[in-house]
Parts: sequence; C-alpha cells; structure tokens
Amino acid sequence: MDENWERHADRLAARSLRAGDPTGWFEELYSAGRAGSVAVPWNRVQPHPLLAAWTRERAPDGTGLRAVVVGCGLGADAEHVATLGYDTVAFDVSGTAVDLARDRHPGSTVRYVVADLLALPPDWLGVHDLVVEVYTVQALPEPPRRRAIGEVARLVAPGGTLVVVAAARGDADPEPDGPPWPLTRDEIEAFATGDLGAVAINRIPDQDDPAFARWFAEFRRR
Repeated sequence: MDENWERHADRLAARSLRAGDPTGWFEELYSAGRAGSVAVPWNRVQPHPLLAAWTRERAPDGTGLRAVVVGCGLGADAEHVATLGYDTVAFDVSGTAVDLARDRHPGSTVRYVVADLLALPPDWLGVHDLVVEVYTVQALPEPPRRRAIGEVARLVAPGGTLVVVAAARGDADPEPDGPPWPLTRDEIEAFATGDLGAVAINRIPDQDDPAFARWFAEFRRR
C-alpha cells in the first residue's frame, strides 16, 4: 500500500471530471482499494453516528416497509437500516463497492445493487418508506449535484422519510476544487421539493474541530 486513498481519490476525480465523467472515479478508487494499492475507501464498519442517533431517538419500525440506501459503499448504513425491519436495497455506482459489501456481509438480507443515482430504475421512484443519503451527493460537482439532489428526493414514497447527512459549507465560503463539495444551506434545503417537506435541518459542529460541521436533515413526503 503506497498512497493515502484520499489523495488518490483527488487525482482520480480530477482526471474523471476533465473527461466529463463525474462518477467514473468511484469504481477506479474502489478497485484500487480492493487491489491493495490504497486503503479501502470509506471503510466504515458502523453506521454513521448521526444516522444511528436518529434511529435510536425515533425507533422506526420498518416491518412491511421498504428502504433504500444511496451510495451504499461497503454497507454499514444499509445493514443498520435492515436491522430496523425494513426490506432494504442499497446501491452504488461502483460494482467493486457492491462486491465488497456483499463479501463483507454474507447472508445479509440487504439487496446490494449496482445502480447510478443519475439514471435510477423507474420502478424505484416514489416507493421507499425510508431513504438514506450519507455523503453521496457531496461527492459530485455542480453539475450534476443539483440534479442528484432531485433524484434522491424522487425515491421517497408518499408518507415516507428521507434522511440526509452531509458536510456543511457556508453560503459565502468558496467551493473546493475537488471532492468532497460540502453542501450549502440552499443545497440541503433543495431536497425539499413538491410535497417532500423539511422536518428538521440541523447544522452540527464537529466536537473535535468546531470549524467543521455536518448537516443532518430529515424530510417527509405528504
């Protein structure tokens, strides 16, 4: 292993973006991680703490309901959602990420699928009672980031809930040159479209670095 995966990601993303391909670098990065040339990226074994805290507080019962995890990576968030009783599908644009998630969770009830947020299967739209998006949209430039926000929202069923976790950026802060692109307040509010309304949008400072903050947002469709 000869390189930090985040530096490798920056280089791959820059090359992919120059080629007009905003998502192709994910597969290259996960493939490098599987090959051992970099550490496996986004290698979490536990659900994101903000997602876990929300489920402890709300104690949702997913029995008989459907959930989808956007940009699932290695599956930590998807496995957590499945423990709540949801019939869970989790997707990633990287086939290698999906393979690694399946290998990491043998016998899982989660259906891990290769899919592109920018070209969602039509039968996924408007049918999920819980949609979880953690750090996926912020990995896309603008465009197509704003379009991706709308695509996430389209997954939510009537009466369903969308939970979003993202790094936060002030409206006056300069946009970074490369990923991630922390979301502004305007971008986090953009998930609320049509009859999908915001329940709560919280900006949470990092305990160890107050200069860094995350959004935790909950939306519900009428």
